[in-house]
Amino acid sequence: MKTVNISLNSIDKVKAFVNDVTKFDTDFDLVSGRYVIDAKSIMGIFSLDLSKPIELNIHSEDEAEKILDVLKPYIVE
Repeated sequence: MKTVNISLNSIDKVKAFVNDVTKFDTDFDLVSGRYVIDAKSIMGIFSLDLSKPIELNIHSEDEAEKILDVLKPYIVE
């Protein structure tokens, strides 16, 4: 499993992010405080506090680098 922090601070970013992660046949979890939601759920994402970075867990070892390349616009350091 790979973990990165992402920022989804606009509606357009959320839509684009969900479209990008649904292209992969792997599981993604977003963790914000004590909440863990499926990153492919647009309704779930909007239930989180999007004003600060969110932790993204990528449950894939073999495609991790390819996934990180696609998600580069959302990743914050």
